[in-house]
Amino acid sequence: MKKIIKKHPLALRWFHWINFPILAIMIWSGLLIYWANDIYGVKIGGRELIKFFPDSFYKALNIPFRLAEGMAYHFVFMWLFFINGLLYVLYTLISGEWRLLVPNRNSFKESWQVVLHDLHLRKEAPAQLKYNAAQRVSYSAIIVMGFGSVLTGLSIYKPVQFGWLASLLGGYEMARSEHFILTIGYCLFFIVHILQVIRAGWRNFSSMVTGFDVVPAEENDVQAPANLPSSNL
Repeated sequence: MKKIIKKHPLALRWFHWINFPILAIMIWSGLLIYWANDIYGVKIGGRELIKFFPDSFYKALNIPFRLAEGMAYHFVFMWLFFINGLLYVLYTLISGEWRLLVPNRNSFKESWQVVLHDLHLRKEAPAQLKYNAAQRVSYSAIIVMGFGSVLTGLSIYKPVQFGWLASLLGGYEMARSEHFILTIGYCLFFIVHILQVIRAGWRNFSSMVTGFDVVPAEENDVQAPANLPSSNL
């Protein structure tokens, strides 16, 4: 016998699905801006060994030399990114969902155990409530990264008006580098997140759409305490 259990609140699902295309557009438009001054790479002794984005990459995606278009999209969607992120944080604080998301003192240790389990190097995964330790660490980190993107973005968008902010971040060039590094972090998070969703299967994905999960009765009987929703997401 199977049971239907509530898994994800409507608000969290909305914030999740709204943020996904917004962040994708922010990364895409950021590439348009970056191409206008493509300066980053791995250099040793003044010799460039690796360029992050070779010319073939931009040509394949048909995005070279579109600075004005990239800035227009970036500056519009950054407000949607900020508003959606702010509402998400406020919701988790008011609803109490933050208790399920914020890492505890054991999360960093257990997150490695989760990684080892996912790589089939450990037989058993550590106990979890709604989210496992690795998810708590990564989901909390993405909030901090979003806050960092807003600060670094403002400092390079208005370096005169927000000169004090740029100074706190190490100067204009440092703030731009930090913004670029955060973007790489988002891309890595995207890749890992999508691979984990595929690995978890259709049931996990559908619960993020409907908000409910269908589980065997015995699985529902061993869930977390009643006031904390249980899942394998």
